[in-house]
Amino acid sequence: MRHIPELSSARWRRSSYSNANGGECVEICDDFPGLVPVRDSKNPQGPALVVKAAAWSGFVSSLK
Repeated sequence: MRHIPELSSARWRRSSYSNANGGECVEICDDFPGLVPVRDSKNPQGPALVVKAAAWSGFVSSLK
């Protein structure tokens, strides 16, 4: 069984590549070792995607 972290008190940070006008923003949280929660800043109460840190690192590297 997978453990889903409690995100209600998570400290989110916006991507430095996000749109300056407040749209198209991705936020992540660094509070969970080995995991990276990701959410849409336009819908902070909506769902968050939680991925393994290694998978997130590979995703970010492929975008560069």
